Amino acid sequence: MSRYVQSSSLLASLVGLTLLSAGPAWALYKVVGPDGRVTYTDRPPADRPAATLKTNGTVVQATGLPFELQRVASQYPVTFYSSSKCPPCDSARQMLQGRGIPYTEKTVETSEDILTLQKQEGVQQLPVLKVGSKQLVGFTQADWSGYLDAAGYPAKSALPNTYKQPAATPLVPPEVRAPVPEPLRLQTDTPSNVSPSPNPTPPPPPGFKF
Repeated sequence: MSRYVQSSSLLASLVGLTLLSAGPAWALYKVVGPDGRVTYTDRPPADRPAATLKTNGTVVQATGLPFELQRVASQYPVTFYSSSKCPPCDSARQMLQGRGIPYTEKTVETSEDILTLQKQEGVQQLPVLKVGSKQLVGFTQADWSGYLDAAGYPAKSALPNTYKQPAATPLVPPEVRAPVPEPLRLQTDTPSNVSPSPNPTPPPPPGFKF
């Protein structure tokens, strides 16, 4: 047996052990039966509704996606923070949609949104992309593409023709907003009015994987 075949067999074994040990974290659907029994499956049930899961157990919008794309989106969900007065946000959105990336978009328009973004992400600049736990501040297509590649998202759109991107929603829902003493403003990532981020996200090194 050649060294290549031995290495391939060893790699396959390791991958199999990893999937077995992951348990429900690799299951894409949580199904609750009529008797209240909870089961996990990697295929959507035909006779009852099911919740699609992230690896941390929270629900993501992955219904109707091809299996491999569902798996990646569940393990490394993409969140996009944007604003209406942010030209780079428009470019970033076009890039995500052109590549067929399923993502959640949160808009940052009010002072309460800005305070929440600063608290959650520690930034005062848009756009922001989260790929799993990785944060990218400011839009650079090469960097965003590199991290999406590393997470395992396909280079070309694999979305079905029937897929509809969920509408963007405010970072802070209107019903839970509290008054903020003075209006706050965010920087947008435009060369004319923004200084470089103090801690910019470096591009992923060659061969980087999550």
